[in-house]
Amino acid sequence: MNEETNIMIGFTESLTPGAFEARQGAIPVPDAGELVVRVEAVSVNPVDVMRRSQPPAGGFGILGYDAAGVVTAVGAGVDGFRAGDEVFYAGSLAMAGSNQRYQRVAARLVGHKPRSATFGEAASLPLTALTAWETAFDRFRLTRESTGDLLIVGATGGVGSILTQLVRALAPDVRVIATASAANADWARAMGAHDVVDHHGDLAAQVQSLAPQGVSWLFSAHSSGQVETYAQVVAPFGTIVAIDNGPRDVAPLMQKSIAWLWELMFTDPLFLPESHHQQWILDQVAGLVDSGVVRATTTTNLGTISADSLERAHAAIATGRTVGKIVLEGWAN
Repeated sequence: MNEETNIMIGFTESLTPGAFEARQGAIPVPDAGELVVRVEAVSVNPVDVMRRSQPPAGGFGILGYDAAGVVTAVGAGVDGFRAGDEVFYAGSLAMAGSNQRYQRVAARLVGHKPRSATFGEAASLPLTALTAWETAFDRFRLTRESTGDLLIVGATGGVGSILTQLVRALAPDVRVIATASAANADWARAMGAHDVVDHHGDLAAQVQSLAPQGVSWLFSAHSSGQVETYAQVVAPFGTIVAIDNGPRDVAPLMQKSIAWLWELMFTDPLFLPESHHQQWILDQVAGLVDSGVVRATTTTNLGTISADSLERAHAAIATGRTVGKIVLEGWAN
């Protein structure tokens, strides 16, 4: 396709197979405070599938909340970026996503891509790294001086894989207990987990055998039907951070004064228009990647960005059994 034309891959109907299609449009122009990025790679997250469950506004919705690419235009008032810079970011629910050749994005949400990472590797990081960082250091408030046990439920997913690495690197005296299936236990250990328990078994008994006094912190990617178990394994005055949505009764946590917190990395982009916190986090993560402390969690590369490859990525994510991250890199034309 013509290099001066934007390629946009969107969906036209909620959760309908084959509803992704490619369209051509004008290359966007940045508003003040924005960048335009030529997208070189994207990854697919559960939020993409969740957003696709609703009919798209205007009949054509462009998803994608992870990207790595090259800055092509810089809006007024933007410092720290220029055309040609390699960047990575997760963007915002309020703007069209990264499943397009050229994307407008708020500069305050963009970090400089790790120099040592490919575009595909970099695209696997932003959403999960932001979620993991905010969980560990903004919600749990872990520091290098923290001690205690952290249970990561869903440790082989995208967020759990990065969370394990960040905690091992920046809160080294915290013991990480990971949940994983037997088939994926080696992945959790490779990410740095001290201990791994089988989440298909008796979770409470396994965790209590490792932490009889209870864990101080619990991260949950899969909370449905688990609150009573969490009440058993979390220590009095402990903290739970959940990233999955849906109703649940947290009353069982009251007796031990356990705090239940939510983590949604899109809160900052949606409600804190002056915040550069996520840009700072991404730059910290890039430094950790370049120093070899944190590694990208790409496990599957489905090839170039297209309607077909996005369909296959969404189908895989919808199973709820993926390990690490799925990326798409490059364009066919």
